[in-house]
Amino acid sequence: MTLLFHDKLFEDHDTGQHAETSARLATIRQRLEVRSPDDKIQMGTIRDVPASTLTSIHDAGVAIRAEQVCRNGGGWLDADTVVCPKSFEVALTAAGTAVAAVDEVVRGHDRNALCLIRPPGHHATRRESMGFCVFNNVAMAAQWAMQQHGLQKILIVDWDVHHGNGTQDIFYDDDRVMFFSIHRFPFYPGTGTADETGTGKGLGTTINAPIAMGTSRSQYLGAFERGLERAAERIKPELIILSAGFDAHKSDPVGSLGLETEDYPTMTRLVMDVADHFCAGRIVSCLEGGYHLGALADSLEVHLDTLAGITFRSMPSAT
Repeated sequence: MTLLFHDKLFEDHDTGQHAETSARLATIRQRLEVRSPDDKIQMGTIRDVPASTLTSIHDAGVAIRAEQVCRNGGGWLDADTVVCPKSFEVALTAAGTAVAAVDEVVRGHDRNALCLIRPPGHHATRRESMGFCVFNNVAMAAQWAMQQHGLQKILIVDWDVHHGNGTQDIFYDDDRVMFFSIHRFPFYPGTGTADETGTGKGLGTTINAPIAMGTSRSQYLGAFERGLERAAERIKPELIILSAGFDAHKSDPVGSLGLETEDYPTMTRLVMDVADHFCAGRIVSCLEGGYHLGALADSLEVHLDTLAGITFRSMPSAT
């Protein structure tokens, strides 16, 4: 059974003409609404993140600044990150929903979960919101799994086209969290070289697979599989948390790395195979990027169906 979290509340983070727009989730919601119900997917309940988890990941000033800017009518948290009056509430709920998904999956209520949340999170560092991201959703999910469920081996997989610099920053010296990112490089935010491998107790628990523009799909998928297997063997995870961005799709106006819709089920199955081997299939997947509305909805849909074990009749094609 796959637990699906989505709610119109996440469309209240109104960014106007910004690339990270409410239309991203509205398009996905409309796609899912026309599907026939399936007993392999059930709905989860969203909630806010506990304050203690928020402050264990981010310095207090991150939340204070975001709340103040939103209370004053909205504005910019950095050169790329715009918020509206409701964005603080939505961002708290996005992080809390990732936490709620961890509860359900770790307790064995569902094998895996998919969180259709925004704003995305993987660029938010301990000290700042950045790169469309207010709070780091997957980092708080990992922290909650350790604090509340006693897990000591977490694997975070990030296949967004951009390097998850915030997630890397937060766990760079933590040997309980393995971070594996495959991403376009050189590209925003400028981090994610192969020699960034962690520090202190966390040395060796960061694995980056930088991919050059123009790399073939087969080479990309090969690098993803090798890096994933290496990361899993090193940490032997009790839970996998996935930063699922879909902006490496060839149609994406931001990332344009060259993947096709059909590559996302392939990568999903690879992650599921690792989860089946090490942690009873436990995966929490959280939406990150993806800015071509059609490609995003197509790729997200096949990702969901793969997680749920649903056979799709034909592969959608972005237009």
